[in-house]
Amino acid sequence: GKTTMKFTFALSLAFIGNVAAFAPAATNSRTVSSALFMAENGEITPLRIGTRGSPLALAQAYETRRRLIENFPELEEDGAIEICVMKTQGDMILDKSLMELGGKGLFTKELDTALLGNEVDICVHSMKDVPTWLPDGTVLPCNLPREDTNDAFITANGEIKRIADLPDGSVIGTASLRRQAQILAQNPTLKCVNFRGNVQTRLRKLDDGVVDATLLAIAGLKRMEMQDCATSVLEWDEMLPAVAQGAIGIQCRSDDERSLKYIDALNCMDTHVCVNCERAFLEALDGNCKTPIAGQARIIDGKIVFRGLIAMPDGSLKYETEATGEIADAVEIGRKAGEELKAQAGEKFFEMMVEMSPQQVLGQITK
Repeated sequence: GKTTMKFTFALSLAFIGNVAAFAPAATNSRTVSSALFMAENGEITPLRIGTRGSPLALAQAYETRRRLIENFPELEEDGAIEICVMKTQGDMILDKSLMELGGKGLFTKELDTALLGNEVDICVHSMKDVPTWLPDGTVLPCNLPREDTNDAFITANGEIKRIADLPDGSVIGTASLRRQAQILAQNPTLKCVNFRGNVQTRLRKLDDGVVDATLLAIAGLKRMEMQDCATSVLEWDEMLPAVAQGAIGIQCRSDDERSLKYIDALNCMDTHVCVNCERAFLEALDGNCKTPIAGQARIIDGKIVFRGLIAMPDGSLKYETEATGEIADAVEIGRKAGEELKAQAGEKFFEMMVEMSPQQVLGQITK
């Protein structure tokens, strides 16, 4: 029989224990730096960070907190930063694919509402989850330095390291149409099944033999110090990553000077430029959750280099594009690449996509 790795449960426990390690140590000193915002009664007005509650989301919120304190030591004061955990629709409904639930804003809507309702001051997002339009009254001026953007390939026995080496008929757990299309383009006999939940849940399912393999962003595994779970990391030629994969974005209200000051200091310009290029590509394609879309920009020798792909969910059709240009033109390069693929694929391609029911697109059972 196959040797199953019982790493997932232990790891998730270790990680849950570890969240406390990310958390600030309580300090008793109430000496307050003048740089902090004080309420009338002398209380600190904390900087409230809105986040989802998954272990990865919390790791990203605590990374944001750590970077804020590095840049603004006064924020180390007890009570200066508050982490506010929110449940989003996407976290609560796990038995349906994201596409059937209606696409992307599923992980951000509740955070948007809290931000506009002044319940939090900044929101920390996985950029991959953020729709290309932002609610009026909010901005997203900040991306933290980007993690490795590639996908990790994880097999139950740890021996097969490439999609091409999977035996015909193998079952791969993925809720991502982008991954499904690129997997099936390589081998149409493989079967993709809807696979949702946080990283720990997905690894546990792999461990329990529900699927033969799965794919996860290596960025998320690294942020939780779980990269050892990856069997291999796939290069772009084998699996082009999602738009904005591996990037963390921080959003605030457009008129909130204080939050803008804090998060502007955290922005990594190279990441921001690449993410904006990729998002312009996605927006030009009017990307909805039914269309498998991949797009990645890198800065190489002072130029921006972009690769994009769209495909049919079953991998039967695939259109790709590459572009290079000046960093200053990043958004324009992304937009043009999107329009080029749109023209290449033709109206028919998108009509077929719109007409397909979620069931046809998935052609699969929910596990």
